[in-house]
Amino acid sequence: MDPAKLAKLQAAAAANRIGGKGTVRRKIVRKTKPSGAQDDKKLQGALKKLNVQPIPGVEEVNMFREDGNVLHFTAPKVHAAISANTFAIYGTGHVKELTELVPGILNQLGPDSLASLRKLAESYQAIQQGQQRQQGGDAAEEDDDDVPDLVENFDVDADAKASLD
Repeated sequence: MDPAKLAKLQAAAAANRIGGKGTVRRKIVRKTKPSGAQDDKKLQGALKKLNVQPIPGVEEVNMFREDGNVLHFTAPKVHAAISANTFAIYGTGHVKELTELVPGILNQLGPDSLASLRKLAESYQAIQQGQQRQQGGDAAEEDDDDVPDLVENFDVDADAKASLD
């Protein structure tokens, strides 16, 4: 065998060795990936220790945040341990603004949220009025063009019909 080629192979073998003498040579060091399923198993085990029970028939869950937004879950899986005051909610949550969910969540709002909703409604009305004022002159002229003018006197016709009867 060629001594230059042998030296090159020995150098490559020494570069790939991870451990000491007698260990298996590996070219790639594989790192273990933490899987989501492993975390889910740990969570399930912790919830079993708390003796949680599933709550069927929950259509939606809304969590009101301090910044005024709402964390909204549609058709979540809900488990609860009433004795431990623990609730687990599974599903995809979306952060939405309070205005997006207003008609359906009015009965869920507390006094703090109602106050913020009232302020939000007042600011929305102010914005609407500001837009109407800007378009007020233009809209009034357009409305006059759309409505036809009265040509006849309807009161006279009504009196004439009343006298005939």
